[in-house]
Amino acid sequence: MPASPRPRVLLLFGGRSSEHSVSCVTAASVMKAIDRQKYDVIPVGITKTGQWTLVDSDPGEWTLASGRRPEVEAGASQLHLTDAEAGDELSVAKESRLISGANGEIKDLGRIDVVFPLLHGPFGEDGTLQGMLELADLPYVGAGVASSAIGMDKHYMKVVFEAAGFQVGPYAVITDKQWRRDPAAALEAADGLELPLFVKPARAGSSMGITRVDDRERLREAVEAAREHDPKVVIEQGIIGREIECGVLEGRSEQLPRASYPGEISVSDEGHTFYDFEAKYVDDSAALSCPADLPEEAQQAIRRLAVAAFDAVGAEGLARVDFFYTSEGQWVINEINTMPGFTPNSMYPQMWAKTGIEYSELIDELIALALERPLGLR
Repeated sequence: MPASPRPRVLLLFGGRSSEHSVSCVTAASVMKAIDRQKYDVIPVGITKTGQWTLVDSDPGEWTLASGRRPEVEAGASQLHLTDAEAGDELSVAKESRLISGANGEIKDLGRIDVVFPLLHGPFGEDGTLQGMLELADLPYVGAGVASSAIGMDKHYMKVVFEAAGFQVGPYAVITDKQWRRDPAAALEAADGLELPLFVKPARAGSSMGITRVDDRERLREAVEAAREHDPKVVIEQGIIGREIECGVLEGRSEQLPRASYPGEISVSDEGHTFYDFEAKYVDDSAALSCPADLPEEAQQAIRRLAVAAFDAVGAEGLARVDFFYTSEGQWVINEINTMPGFTPNSMYPQMWAKTGIEYSELIDELIALALERPLGLR
């Protein structure tokens, strides 16, 4: 009996969001760790303008170097999904294939068994890409359309968590229409919030565009900085408590989701007032403690809450859930990230490594979960 063909995995990264470079760094890590004897890997980059193109599979091309952030450049081969039977390059259907067009030629790249989206932020992590893959009947790693959209939008995420009975910190929302209509009136939404405030783009990650505000005179400036990443802005009242995070991994078949040991990040450099982009990806000022130094009862509580948050938004595949642990022993949920940082040094893989699943094994498990999961309504 001939051996079964190896699954063909499309690694998709880059994208149109402000987290483009972070996505490239994530892809470099997966390229380096994925088992090339077990999978055929097709690396595809999306430029900042949205072009899909075949790219170099050398991880060294996509690492974060001093003074240089990697970026997907437009290539000669532009890719698109197509109906293999009809040959209509603008359609998507069950027998979809990736087509490469270079120098006027059309080349069928063959079947794709599963897509591994390593995209962060809008147009990749927010349900838009997931909807396209659903239409194309292509299995993919991670959360579906609705849960991706909820997990990306810090406003609606809080609404869902409040409805599910979680404790959510005080916050205000400023929409684009409100800001353009009357910025001064829009800022009044934050009048009832106590300092310090954290001003965030509603639909961004990797700490992009976040400002800590200790003086209300700086609030307008902080909103403008957040609006460079997203016209919708969330203003959160600072919570006094430890920041504790927990990784969740979907269960196989009918099994329940699994929770990692909780982790806690400490930032040693006084130049960081919170766990910002530089601390996450550039310097060595952040250190992870996992399991976090918590009483056993608190550790079990956050693991249960993380799984409950995963289920509350209907997440699939993977997610990282972030909480504040107050001095009174209360858990205040901060957010869920349905495509968390995924380099070996990121919190999600580190927490799972401490829990017993190493990085390469985690990649295998996520691909297996995607191949096992049905497409369509579920």
